[in-house]
Amino acid sequence: MKRTAPQRNPVLLPAAALFGLALMAFGCFNAGSSPVLSGLYTIFTMEDVLITDYIAVAGIGGAFVNAGLVTIVSTAILWWWDETPNGATMVTIGLMAGFSLFGKNIVNMWPIFFGTALYALLLREPFSKHVNLALRGTALAPMVSFMAVRYHPWLGVALGLAVGFLLPPVAEHAHRIQNGMNLYSVGFSCGLMAMMAVPAFKAFGLEPASAHHWSTGNNLLLGGSLTVMCAVFIAAGLSRGPESVLKKYWALLRTSGRVPSDYVRTFTPGPVLVNMGVNGLIGTGYILLTGGDLNGATIGAIFTIIGFSGYGKHAFNIVPVMAGVLLGSLTNHVDPNSSSLQLAGLFGTTLAPFAGVFGWPFGVLAGLLHSSVVLQAGLPLEGMNLYNNGFSGGLVAIVLYPILTSLVKHRRPVLMEEDLYAMFESDIPQSPDTLPGKEQQVEQDRRSGTDRRSGGDRRFGGDRRFGGDSASLYVQPASIWDKWSDLKDKRPSLPAVDML
Repeated sequence: MKRTAPQRNPVLLPAAALFGLALMAFGCFNAGSSPVLSGLYTIFTMEDVLITDYIAVAGIGGAFVNAGLVTIVSTAILWWWDETPNGATMVTIGLMAGFSLFGKNIVNMWPIFFGTALYALLLREPFSKHVNLALRGTALAPMVSFMAVRYHPWLGVALGLAVGFLLPPVAEHAHRIQNGMNLYSVGFSCGLMAMMAVPAFKAFGLEPASAHHWSTGNNLLLGGSLTVMCAVFIAAGLSRGPESVLKKYWALLRTSGRVPSDYVRTFTPGPVLVNMGVNGLIGTGYILLTGGDLNGATIGAIFTIIGFSGYGKHAFNIVPVMAGVLLGSLTNHVDPNSSSLQLAGLFGTTLAPFAGVFGWPFGVLAGLLHSSVVLQAGLPLEGMNLYNNGFSGGLVAIVLYPILTSLVKHRRPVLMEEDLYAMFESDIPQSPDTLPGKEQQVEQDRRSGTDRRSGGDRRFGGDRRFGGDSASLYVQPASIWDKWSDLKDKRPSLPAVDML
């Protein structure tokens, strides 16, 4: 497929492929006595439910070779379907690289991916618009592995196709109700899907169960490697002009991080690389300072933080949330270096926008709440949703955001306007003043009496509820086929009627 126009960030995808090769090389070099091929076979034949640390079950060699393969294949997919390189691309690569250390592999990702492709085909939409969601939706890959390993491979394929097909409309609808305060928006959507699927499994006599494969004793090797990697990121960013890069990085630190916050488009790659390195060091330091373990799961979480360094996370908004989770471990009487809270401390940074929008004390509050919710919210899912913290973060965001908006900001909360797919579709530079969380626009909307919920949608035109101008309600289709053709392009949305 040939690109029709030059891209602003042509180095991003080649750099991601190089990162995948580096992961494979690291795995092969540190395989030790665990053969890589046998490790990969073990990974492919596991049920892969949370928590399945691939280092624990397959060794460093198998785990990192799998991560490298998944990263390279994901990068090739994004390139082939002409994905627009931006901050959202970094998120997708970070998620695929990170979670291929504990749950995703080069085998179980495909059914969900092709399920989303079938959805795009049915709606006659370009798959390039859905390719990021198709990859992120592999958070539900444990469903594929569970059904394939325990019962029959074709049952796993069929279930994965169904999940991938149904996820896009759920993800798009659930995206808005989180108001940009949960960075792992797709994780919340996948949690909803798993919440429906797991009880159905049990009703048919299928008994999924979470797992706990957790490796220890690799802090020196993995900690040193992560430190070197982050130092390379920082050096690469500063090489683009230290003074200019640091000035832009300081401006990045003052953003809220609320979705959508595409730092690649806003601040250029230099400050983003510095942000990646700093955030990676913070995540690594959190694990080491709390006496935790660097393994497939926690490194996967650190890779996720690094990926979101191009889309919402920075030192000023993630540290308060981490502090809140650490505080929660004390109030919950749970050891802070328990596996669940280690992951919560890292993945809980999905709620970083609370620190950016409302201030650091409320970031601490969000982390404190998350530390409790995440311990319980994942129980009904039985390890089937790899983005469990995204599901828990979505629950916290849906409840906490309207409360804080009303009590702290003294205004009525409204639903976010931005479309889920809008974050995937543009590489046009944007001004920092256009990033979400700017109170000037909020106040302007309030004074003018404009409710964003009833405003026109930029992608479809007119009222979002009906996919066009409200006058179209009175136009009668000429035939049943015309009616279907008119309705199939319309996106579901929440009603614009104010409760009060």
